[in-house]
Amino acid sequence: MAGSLGPRTAEDGFEEAHEINVTPFIDVMLVLLIVFMIAAPLATVDVAVDLPSSTATPAPRPPDPVYLTVGGDLGLTLGEQAVGRDGLGEALERVAKGDRETRIFLRADSSVPYGALMEVMDLMRAAGYLKVALVALETGTATGPDQP
Repeated sequence: MAGSLGPRTAEDGFEEAHEINVTPFIDVMLVLLIVFMIAAPLATVDVAVDLPSSTATPAPRPPDPVYLTVGGDLGLTLGEQAVGRDGLGEALERVAKGDRETRIFLRADSSVPYGALMEVMDLMRAAGYLKVALVALETGTATGPDQP
């Protein structure tokens, strides 16, 4: 029961106020807001994702790109030449002419498991080649500053 400082009545000394005190309600809502703001990003970590095709504007290719392809049988091909996993570092060194800043364009068959692709990227990192560009099939039209 709420009271007010208005005129007194004989019964209880104060006149009743017919208003709802919303301060506790606001306090509870702010606490819930903070809880959900913290919990929402944590809940999306293990969500299964079906990624869409890329419609981004393709980046310009260098004049002599280096392609590393992971086939459906998990075999590696550097340019047009088959390469073993143990000889990948030497083959990259030969093709890139020793320049570890060369961007390697990594292509993979759609049936290649993610773990196998990560193994190839680990082999590239161990060889010192950290600039990797993933190649995807262009399926849509992109709209950008230079596109109509």
